[in-house]
Amino acid sequence: MHHFEEELTCSICYSIFEDPRVLPCSHTFCRNCLESILQLSSNFSIWRPLRLPLKCPNCRSIVEIPPSGTESLPINFALKAIIDKYQQEDHPDVATCSEHYRQPLNVYCLLDRKLVCGHCLTIGKHHGHPIDDLQSAYMKEKETPGKLLEQLTDEHWTNVCFLIEKLEEQKSYCENIVQDDKKAVLQYFKKLNDTLEHKKQALLAALDEVNAHISEEYAPLVENMKRIREEQLDLMSLNTSVQEEESPLLFLEKVDDVRQRIKALKQKQLPDIKPVEVYPRIGQLLKDVWSKTEIGQINKILTPKIKLISKGKVCHKGSEKERGQSKEFLLQSINPLTVMLISMTIVIIMISFTKPVLSVVNEVTLIYISDILQFVYQDLCNNLQAVMEMLCHTSNLLMEFMGRIVSFSF
Repeated sequence: MHHFEEELTCSICYSIFEDPRVLPCSHTFCRNCLESILQLSSNFSIWRPLRLPLKCPNCRSIVEIPPSGTESLPINFALKAIIDKYQQEDHPDVATCSEHYRQPLNVYCLLDRKLVCGHCLTIGKHHGHPIDDLQSAYMKEKETPGKLLEQLTDEHWTNVCFLIEKLEEQKSYCENIVQDDKKAVLQYFKKLNDTLEHKKQALLAALDEVNAHISEEYAPLVENMKRIREEQLDLMSLNTSVQEEESPLLFLEKVDDVRQRIKALKQKQLPDIKPVEVYPRIGQLLKDVWSKTEIGQINKILTPKIKLISKGKVCHKGSEKERGQSKEFLLQSINPLTVMLISMTIVIIMISFTKPVLSVVNEVTLIYISDILQFVYQDLCNNLQAVMEMLCHTSNLLMEFMGRIVSFSF
């Protein structure tokens, strides 16, 4: 049946006939297609005649349609029966065009090397292209798959396999590097976290120690002051009750007792409270020292000895970093390694001035000596700063001691 598919196609819509109607000229079209043509013709008519004229799309002859329209046109029952039978059959072996409905692909376009239908050659995008029948095209293209296979198995195939192998090796190499770096990151930050935790616990322990010292020093004084205050309140209550006493004898006895207790209370020496402060302040130390220290040098930061000192004994130099450092922290920066480096540097400088050795020393040795001297210079600056801080603190203590001696002599 598929050989008659072209005869079963409407020449207006290029589709299989739907409700085929026969014109007076014996040509058959879909009823909906004829309705569209009549609608278009009536739009250009000023008045509607009794019988509608229509030009046949095939033979171009003028035919007349009754006033009732296409409904009155006869049905092509024979063609309709053939179409119904055709549509009931399966056509798995018939390839149809995707652009033209149900048109079989029965022509081979030599220019585009693909199967096309008749409409593609007449009204489609393959119009005017050279063509060939299916059997001839089949015979000509019979050896094409073998040639294509040769293109896939030549040097290009070898290069592709070689590149895949190289890419896999590089991928494995890079993944191993990433895994090693991940392990290094975990180990580094574990060590850093351990160091920070150790430093944190050391600083907290130093603060707990000074807090215990504060409690030990001030708790007895506070308790003593509370007892004196309680005795004052007791005497105030007793004094009120004495004032209400009406018996002269009892009144005089109670007044004398209150007088003696007040005298004894006032003779008790009150503590001389001087303003003190906690030194050094850990917050300032974290800001001035810790925040400006390299990560690799954190482990070298020593925990300061925190204690209570009188206000005004801290030697302020105007620098935030120097104000945040304690005397003990600066003194501990003088270590044996610094002394050894200084001694070695002095010996190297003295030897460098001798001519025999000077001729042997090369550029690398000079660079090495320069690095050592720079390190020693920085260390000396830090140590001198620590010594100045210590002298300043000692001077404050000496001035306070002299002031006490002068006040005692007067």
